[in-house]
Amino acid sequence: MKNCYSAHYWPNVKLATPVVLAQAGQMLVNLADTVMVGQVGTIPLAAASFANSIFINVLVLGIGISYAITPLVGKAFGAKDKEECAYWFQQGIFANIIIGILLSFVAGAIVLGMPFMGQEAGVVEEAIPYYLLLVASIIPLQVFNSYKQFAEGLSNTRIAMYITVAGNLLNVGLNYIFIYGHMGSPALGVIGAGIGTLVSRIMMAVAFVWMSYHISLFNNYRGIHLTRFSKSAFVRICKLGLPIGLQSVIEVFAFSLGSIMMGWINAVSLAAHQIVLSLASLTYMMSSGLASATTIKVSIFRGEKNYLDVKHSAFASVHLVLLFMGLMGILFVTLRYWLPSLFIDNPEVIELAAGLMLVAGLFQVFDGVQVVALGILRGLEDVLMPVIGAGVAYWLISLPVGYLTAFVFSAGPIGIWIGYLAGLACAGVFLLLRFRMLYKKRFGV
Repeated sequence: MKNCYSAHYWPNVKLATPVVLAQAGQMLVNLADTVMVGQVGTIPLAAASFANSIFINVLVLGIGISYAITPLVGKAFGAKDKEECAYWFQQGIFANIIIGILLSFVAGAIVLGMPFMGQEAGVVEEAIPYYLLLVASIIPLQVFNSYKQFAEGLSNTRIAMYITVAGNLLNVGLNYIFIYGHMGSPALGVIGAGIGTLVSRIMMAVAFVWMSYHISLFNNYRGIHLTRFSKSAFVRICKLGLPIGLQSVIEVFAFSLGSIMMGWINAVSLAAHQIVLSLASLTYMMSSGLASATTIKVSIFRGEKNYLDVKHSAFASVHLVLLFMGLMGILFVTLRYWLPSLFIDNPEVIELAAGLMLVAGLFQVFDGVQVVALGILRGLEDVLMPVIGAGVAYWLISLPVGYLTAFVFSAGPIGIWIGYLAGLACAGVFLLLRFRMLYKKRFGV
């Protein structure tokens, strides 16, 4: 059995590495904003944290819906059905643009409630224009995700990596110009970070569309006749993608509410929280890259009707994420003072962030297990039970435990992170058990 698993370690890593860089790259846009805005001051950093804590819910819903394309294309690719691959690619673009438009309207309306969320007036004032620039980036990001998930369904994870890395470099360069006021630009602070994010996401979408006409990967699908918008295909994508997106929203919303609760304490707590959350989000996206690679492998093996390799590939990814996130947890604990100092030079914020890093280090393993288990279940197109499990883990366990520990038992900011730890542990155990039960039920091998 060991040999069966070990045969999948390197292929999974090889497929996952570009996905890790691409998906972590999307979150690195927010991380770059956080690091560079943090140099301006505590209030701008808190404003970026507040805006991102709201916007991330919309972002992950759109990304989650786009994930539906990968198992649909991957299964068709495993069955060697080129027309089916092309069909889901075309319908995926239609669906993601429609979803992007709807999400833009919903996200834009949220700005009306931002002054009433218990934040300091100065934080809200700087957060709103930055948030609106993020909202404007939704549609180009959905176009990019359509092409990205299709390419990954074909087991090509490198193209999205190249484009995302280039987009990140562009974002950092634009941040330098607009945040601090270089090359003739005024110093715009947090608004400058929003401009950099918007422009970089537009260029990422344009780059992928351009590359689809100039690289061989798309040759086998470009010549297949174009299809019109299909209501049934849209429903199929939404039926698969919406639960994926909702599961992500449930988890991220719990973290966002934690950010809002941090704001109830003070701006220093919110700034420290944003720093640690940015670091935890980075390691999470690395694990999420492995999860996406696992989705690809599982869906392709399903298309080939190779059910033993479904299990072996899945558990190989679990082994890998346990190793990786265990190492990240050790780094979080040992470098808990140095890592926050990269974001800000405020000793009070660094001291508080160091305490939060201890808890964040502990939940790294659970975070990695739950996201890889989600990737396995998505490859099996099992998306409803993870939504229910996430609701219980994050809304009935994580948030209540965090609130009680922080405010009733007076643990302060670290109490909110103890709630995160409890929720992630429950989610990881539930999802692994779900896979074991579902695999035995469907395949019996």
